[in-house]
Amino acid sequence: MTPEAAREELSRRADAIEGGYEMMLAYAAQGLATDQGAANSSQLRDHLQRFDTALTGLAQTYRACAAALAVGPQDALDGFLKTLEADAATTQAALRLVLGQAGISSQMIDNLNASIHIRALLTDVFVVDEILKSARA
Repeated sequence: MTPEAAREELSRRADAIEGGYEMMLAYAAQGLATDQGAANSSQLRDHLQRFDTALTGLAQTYRACAAALAVGPQDALDGFLKTLEADAATTQAALRLVLGQAGISSQMIDNLNASIHIRALLTDVFVVDEILKSARA
């Protein structure tokens, strides 16, 4: 993977993750008992689905980008990316559980937002993004 292709892929995934999180914040504030019949029901589910999709293979994409940019030390990077991989898998499990519900309430999304797993994932992404940005400089 070229550095440019890796950056593009990471940017696309980061946009989906951030967009999903921002949508969850907005939806949680609406106080809806269900998304059934809500004006933004399909928008919520679409954002959650894109968030989920962005998590598949995320650690491997960061690994490829780091390799293209010669980011190290390799053992520390590998250890951190294992953590990111686990956090992504746990977040995906939570997203998929919510997406599988017939109705999604604002409270359900508020609880999902508060999940330590999602918070850890976001922090992981921010840390590795900053490391990759510094490697680009």
